[in-house]
Amino acid sequence: MKSQTGKNLRALLLFSGGLDSILAAKILKRQGIDVSALTFVSYFFDAEQAKKSARENNIKLRVEDFSGEHFKIVKKPRFGRGAGMNPCIDCHLLMLKQAKKIAGREKFDIIATGEVLGQRPMSQNAEALKLIEREAGLVGKILRPLSENVLHRRAKLSGGMYGISGRSRKGQIALAKKYKIKKYPSPAGGCILTDKEYSQKLCDLLEKSGKIKSGDITLLRLGRHFWRGKVKIILGRNHAENIALKKLAEKGDLIIEPKDIPGPTALVRGEKIEVFMEAAKDTAKEKILQFIKKGDSKKFEFTAKKV
Repeated sequence: MKSQTGKNLRALLLFSGGLDSILAAKILKRQGIDVSALTFVSYFFDAEQAKKSARENNIKLRVEDFSGEHFKIVKKPRFGRGAGMNPCIDCHLLMLKQAKKIAGREKFDIIATGEVLGQRPMSQNAEALKLIEREAGLVGKILRPLSENVLHRRAKLSGGMYGISGRSRKGQIALAKKYKIKKYPSPAGGCILTDKEYSQKLCDLLEKSGKIKSGDITLLRLGRHFWRGKVKIILGRNHAENIALKKLAEKGDLIIEPKDIPGPTALVRGEKIEVFMEAAKDTAKEKILQFIKKGDSKKFEFTAKKV
């Protein structure tokens, strides 16, 4: 399909690497459109699945890191959160705003997504889609190939669009067969920000820490977390996490380990750590004891090393 200048239309497609976004790319390509997939990385999600799917389906992919901007909306979303710390509407809006900038700068003709009407209750219902389009300054300008025919508007392209809606994946699976897509990931468990345990860890970090660094967010994925004043104690849950905690330790942190006895490593980090150090050490030792075999705890000793 050609633009007014006679060249192939160019589409910038938001791409997660899931079946829906793979299908959107295939549908657009089928119409002769030059597709460039765009995926984002932040502190809370990476691009590994997108990269894998792009390789397997011969899709051009670009990766943009918007960690800083994304963290701002996680801390203070305009349009609320879901069950956890997930600001779904704000997140989709931010992605489309970034896509709009790229599309304008690099002269893309179309901004497209693999969204399916009604698939996600918070961010893909009809009202949410309208809100996001309006706030992004893209009313009527976002092409959603999988659901265009049920959105009851004039699509930018004539024909070749579909009318899938709802949470069932039957329509997508049928299209996968039609487009001969043999490999695609199972539906994801969702953004880590929807996880209740992770969300609670993040809430505690936001409440009790002043300046938060990327390393603090990385640590949220590891271990058991406890607080003593403004100081956090993180205990590894297994050998791999013990090693990871030591690798992620930064200057000023304290590493406490059982001496000559298998057990959890504790990483101690926080503001005014010197003030709370002794109390934090005591708490770390108490927590370590809870996860050491009872027979071993009688002869418990520990080592403490400041990074």
